[in-house]
Amino acid sequence: MIPAGPSGFAYSTIGDNPVTPAEITAELEARFGSAVVGHPGAPDPFVVVEAARLPEVGRYLRDVLRFDILNNLGGVDYLETDPKKVAKAGFEPHLEVVYHLSSFAAPGRRFTMKIFLPRWKGGVVGELPEVPTVSDIWRTADWHEREAYDLFGIRFLGHPDPRRILLSDDWVGYPLRKDYEFPLEYHDIRCR
Repeated sequence: MIPAGPSGFAYSTIGDNPVTPAEITAELEARFGSAVVGHPGAPDPFVVVEAARLPEVGRYLRDVLRFDILNNLGGVDYLETDPKKVAKAGFEPHLEVVYHLSSFAAPGRRFTMKIFLPRWKGGVVGELPEVPTVSDIWRTADWHEREAYDLFGIRFLGHPDPRRILLSDDWVGYPLRKDYEFPLEYHDIRCR
């Protein structure tokens, strides 16, 4: 009998699990439909997950496919600030949250998923985009999500401690956004 994981999913044996990124992608697309879009032919294969379905997909990756380690979670700002390059950029401005996963059960097996977010929620400047937390799925997400909030202004809904982690609580803005302008001074200390 296959033991049940923490959230009730039955663990697959490693031999039954898909091994290549293309196989993992196919299983996720079959299981979650349009909430998961695979890019298995990319130089670093990944899937894009619909933000609202992230906790469900994350639990499946952990409990069924045995991706029990979140190695890294990071933010990326896709914004071309040079007006001459905007037409050639090939993307609409947006933010991404990138999750790098691996497995204790199958050393060397890795997988990447991404969440695409608007730069501002509802297109309203200053309204931070939101994504559900995965800190209850992978504990390492706790500090990674705080860092992504602190530096990119991505709000993780349901996070147990959504404070800044690197910058002081009175810091204004999100310094890794490409349109961020560093203050001239901070508490009487020259910044630039």
